[in-house]
Amino acid sequence: MPDGTFLDATELVLNMGPQHPSTHGVLRVILKLDGEKVIGTECVIGYLHRGIEKIAENRTYAQFAPYVDRMDYVAAVSNGLGYCLAVEKLLGVEVPPRAQAVRVILTELNRIASHLIWLGTHALDVGAITPLFYCMREREEILNIFEKYCGARLTTHAFRIGGLQYETYDTFEEDVRAFCDMFLPRVDEYEELLTGNRIWIGRLRNVGILNAEDCKAYGVTGPLLRAAGVKWDLRKAQPYSGYEQYDFEIPTGTNGDSYDRYLVRIQEMRQSVRIIRQALDGLPGGPIMGKVPKVIKPPVGEVYVSIEAPKGELGYYIVSDGSTQPYRVRVRPPSFVNLQALDKMCRGALVADVVVVIGTIDIVLGEVDR
Repeated sequence: MPDGTFLDATELVLNMGPQHPSTHGVLRVILKLDGEKVIGTECVIGYLHRGIEKIAENRTYAQFAPYVDRMDYVAAVSNGLGYCLAVEKLLGVEVPPRAQAVRVILTELNRIASHLIWLGTHALDVGAITPLFYCMREREEILNIFEKYCGARLTTHAFRIGGLQYETYDTFEEDVRAFCDMFLPRVDEYEELLTGNRIWIGRLRNVGILNAEDCKAYGVTGPLLRAAGVKWDLRKAQPYSGYEQYDFEIPTGTNGDSYDRYLVRIQEMRQSVRIIRQALDGLPGGPIMGKVPKVIKPPVGEVYVSIEAPKGELGYYIVSDGSTQPYRVRVRPPSFVNLQALDKMCRGALVADVVVVIGTIDIVLGEVDR
């Protein structure tokens, strides 16, 4: 072949997905290989495009709220919280303390549920079957609490603009405390299975390294950024919903590899339990809804609000033209932004490592394609 061609005798272009189970959804990854070695990747997205941002322009502020649950569908509560906070900031509405505390409890339970999905499926990608059954067992308890609270298990529409629609059910506090007491020993079980397992360490350590400078260059946030040693968490950096009241740590790593990302998420689940217990201990009484007009018509203006979702920074940019419908809604989803770093993380790795790297980013395609 003449010089300058894309493919020489030693190079191979391989399609991975969109039906491949390890791409965690309808993601197509084009791999450029030299034998088993990855020398380049290209992500092709859009197979799950939902047009959510355009739908927002044709719905009222309240009508659009359930749509955001369908983006990161394993962390619907976080999606709803970010949207409600953005509209509340536009309106200048103050959320009552009780509603804020219940929001924190439900959002942290959702963070644990999201990390459990990640851990179980990631372990399955690497070849460990048992953790999936363990993680699903604990996640089921969280979904039972969600179901009792608002009737939904997956796309949990728990919040309303201004606070909560539902007061907590009679045994809510007891159920959540029982979950916390049960869950921490179970996290120890996960670690017994995986943390010191030589196969697990061999597959994850020094694979998909992303250092702090690269994270900042790509806009990567969440556990990926913290695994690179950057102590950045919006719950502490830009507190919302009363997070400044709670005492918790920000877990960080040192190498920025897949193993560090695993350890960070394990510790985050423990910290979430710590936050939930504090919120329960200080759960105030009082109303669960702020003063919101029956017809929501925010003043002309724009706002950007971001929260620390399980996968990273989830932001909502809303432009109001003074009508009952937003003029423009733009979502900054962590899965979409973090996926940019896939090529950087995979170069020089083997084909089997690509499966590990995609899993360790923790993407949900509903959020990537919106």
